[in-house]
Amino acid sequence: MSSKFVSRFALGAYLIIFFSYLLGPLLVMSLTAFNSSGFPSVSPWACFTYEWFTVLFKDERILGSILNSLKIGAGTVILSVSMGLAASLVLTQVWPKLRTTYYTLIIAPILIPGVVLGISTVVFWDKVGRMFGPSTEAFFHNGLLLTILGQSTFIASYCMLVFVARLQRFDPGLTEAALDLGATHTQAFRKILLPFMRPAIASAAVLAFLASFENYNTTTFTFGNYPTLTIELAQKVRYGINPSISSLAFIIIALTVFGALAVEAVRRNSARKEAISEGKAVAKSGSKLPGFLRGNPAAFGFVGLAIVAIVMIGTAQSHDPQQCKMQVREAKQVEIQKRIEELRQQRLIKDQTDARQGPDIFGTPDSEGSDAPKAPSGSGAFGGVFAPTNLDNEDSD
Repeated sequence: MSSKFVSRFALGAYLIIFFSYLLGPLLVMSLTAFNSSGFPSVSPWACFTYEWFTVLFKDERILGSILNSLKIGAGTVILSVSMGLAASLVLTQVWPKLRTTYYTLIIAPILIPGVVLGISTVVFWDKVGRMFGPSTEAFFHNGLLLTILGQSTFIASYCMLVFVARLQRFDPGLTEAALDLGATHTQAFRKILLPFMRPAIASAAVLAFLASFENYNTTTFTFGNYPTLTIELAQKVRYGINPSISSLAFIIIALTVFGALAVEAVRRNSARKEAISEGKAVAKSGSKLPGFLRGNPAAFGFVGLAIVAIVMIGTAQSHDPQQCKMQVREAKQVEIQKRIEELRQQRLIKDQTDARQGPDIFGTPDSEGSDAPKAPSGSGAFGGVFAPTNLDNEDSD
């Protein structure tokens, strides 16, 4: 066995273990969304059903929390991306000796616990509202506003790191050349710097939205009358959940996979067209496949998942698990009756054995050599006061 084969085998085993650890819980949770059991579980499997999706779509609290999360996410993206971009531009313009101090201050919110950020946000903006008078207190106590402000305090730091990484590849000479040619600073920013930062802005926006959507520590102090999805899920876990939560997780996972495959498919298709236009590749003719599917596995995955989703939606309208549920219920009743009969038989055998032996009212210990356990001292109906050995003990004294 060669060392190359061993290294490949070890690498394959590691990848299998790693992705199983990473994706295993998501797969298990997705499967629980299709089990008719009243509690999220895979084993024992009862019946295949889509009913938990119906339960989810009828849950007004969950739907309202999702809407709140989307509103807060949109506001956080706007505020965090704006502050992060401004902070990154200032970092490139500030005096070099102050850059380290400035950088440390900007990323400090990342190191502060979310609980502290949430409490400080409520306390600070409450004081601000009191300063402007009673007429503005309701505005500064609004849960949506407080949550956006609280989350943006640390998410803006993440956005700044994304922008700083992008600005390290920017040539300041382009802006200087534009200014020399008569452009204003606003025009230079809008025509030169902003198009260059567009990929970083998109990445920072996605990062900010995801960080806002899943945040709990800061939001738990600021949400007020606008609970987000994470807050609502935490409350449901505390008081009892059903597999409708699993159906929500399955939808989120499916949308994430769809989005990732769509972006990758578009990127590969654009790269293929660019390579053809530059003469680095030749367009294949005579193929029955559409152009965007040629040599694009991400597009194949996207189309395949779309077909699976359409089939699931179509079968959900006609699938009826009631017959399966009745069979499962009857099987459980039979199993319960069988268990009851077993307990009755055990109880009957125990009663017959006790009747033959009779009650041990004296608490007399068993004779020596007997395998049966000896009764402890003081046992029996009268506490062992009539045990014959009591007289022996007194004589010995």
